[in-house]
Formats: sequence, structure tokens, C-alpha cells
Amino acid sequence: MADLKILFLGTSPFALPSLRVLVENFRLMVVVTRPDRPAGRGKNIAATPVKEEALKYNLELYQPEGHEGLLKVLKKVNPQVLVNVAFGMFLRPDVLNFPPLGCINLHPSLLPAYRGAAPVQRALMAGEEITGVTVLYMSSRLDAGDIILQEKTCIDPQENYGALHDRLAELGSLTLLKALELIAEGKAPRLPQDDDKATYAPVITREEEAISWSRPAIAIHNLVRSLTPVPGAYTNYRHKRLKVWKTSLAGKAAENLLCDPLSFPPGTVCSVGKDYVEVTTGQNSLNILEVQLEGKKRMDIEDFLKGYKLEVGERFE
Repeated sequence: MADLKILFLGTSPFALPSLRVLVENFRLMVVVTRPDRPAGRGKNIAATPVKEEALKYNLELYQPEGHEGLLKVLKKVNPQVLVNVAFGMFLRPDVLNFPPLGCINLHPSLLPAYRGAAPVQRALMAGEEITGVTVLYMSSRLDAGDIILQEKTCIDPQENYGALHDRLAELGSLTLLKALELIAEGKAPRLPQDDDKATYAPVITREEEAISWSRPAIAIHNLVRSLTPVPGAYTNYRHKRLKVWKTSLAGKAAENLLCDPLSFPPGTVCSVGKDYVEVTTGQNSLNILEVQLEGKKRMDIEDFLKGYKLEVGERFE
């Protein structure tokens, strides 16, 4: 298996565990990543995370522009199999049909659920309790190819996007290795997906980042964790944008009527503690635990309250 010639396509941090695992198990590997682009506030030219990692291993590296450039690399390298992990470009049939053992992709969902660009965030937003990874043969349709392997994992109710992303990247790397072992042995299955059960995970829009306090507390909690650490869910506080980074579901309304979610309109502060601010929603209430005011650093609500006195009855917009 170590002599299987692989062309690895990857760009984002999600691809890094897979790159490391494959480097440890295969001798003949070439890496393709996207060209260096302007990044950050200063718009300085930056390498992709995969490029930085590939250079550490002294791997043969290419950064072609577009499909024609990628096809030229394929013809030069002549790999047996193409492995795509978060490369960020839709591959044309002339690329997909080139490697004799096919093109495979690692996708962070249990396909056919959550096909598309934001499966991890969408699963959290929907309050899913189970997710996983899928290794599949690539086809001309988005995330619709035949499945080779899947692995499931449970989602903790407090787990956010960053934590789940990293766990799935590690789980996916091991699943990918198993799939390549099967391919090398000629034993990889092709399990067709049921298109009737397909759901989709489009990119998160700017409008979706805004907290609507009229929604149930559980939905807002899921929104916050699905957007942490990027891009962040937000509300408005005293005419400034306040990002909310961490929340928890408040307990049932206590004897104190001020904590009763029915006592105030959604978005109203109904209780302030040392390390939480309780806010009413469309159904039940929510504790805010970590925030970041526009122009300020991210902080626990305890530190935030030292500088800003939130009072019962004050509303977030």
C-alpha cells in the first residue's frame, strides 16, 4: 500500500490531519493546493495551511491556477488515485476521470445528509446529536458519489464549530486511511447514495449571523455554537454590535418572577449573575457566558460586567 501514488488536493486546516496521516503511510505523494492569496486585514499574500504543512515534509508541491493548470499537474504526476480534502474547487469530469483508481473525497457529514460547503456548521445549527465523516468516490454532482466508508460520532450539546471541526478532521484522516487501504487491495465498496434522503448545507449568510431573540432558546444556543469561533453570532447592545461566543440553556424559571421568560419580551435581560446574563427568548431563556463588544477583545461575561453594568429590563436588539 505504501507504494500507491497519490495526488493530494487540500487547502484549509481541515485537510491537515489527513495530510499528516498519508505522509506517514505513503511514500509516493504529491500535494496540490490553491495559489497564495491576500489574507487578513493587511491583505498580505499568504500561503494556504496545506502549503505550509507540505513544506515541512519537503513534499513535491504544486499551486496551479484553475482546472487547466490542475489537469497539467495530473498529466505530469500521473497518480493512481486523487485524494481531495477541503480543496475548495469543483472538479471537472476530465480531472475526475484521469486517475485509474478514481478520485475520492473526505466530507464531514454522514452523506447524503448535509451535502455542500458548510456541513459542520449546519449540523450544529440544526441541533443534530450525531454526525460523522464520509469517504466517497467523487462524481460530477456535488457530494453525490458512491460511498466507500463512513464513521459516526456523537455531538456534545455544548460543542462548538471549532471543536467539532477539529474532531471530524482527525476522525476523517483515519477513515481516509482505511478507505485507501481498501482501494489498494481492490476491495473498496461502492455504495450508492439515496438522493431522496439528501439534505444540503449552503454557505452561512451574513443575515444568518444575527440573533433573533424571538426564536427558542435552544435554536439561539445552536446558532451561537455553530458560528464559534467564526464568524460569530451577534446582537446589538447600546447601539454597538456585540458578538456572543458562548451560551447555555437557562434552568427552568425560578421562584423569582424576574427570571420568568414570559415576564419580558424576547431579548430582555431578566437576570444578572456573577458569571452569566440571562436573556428571554421566544421560548425559555438563555444564559450568555462569553461576548465581544465591537472594537474590544473577546471576554467572559464576568469580565464584561466589570466594565458594563447590564440591568434587568435592558434589551438586546
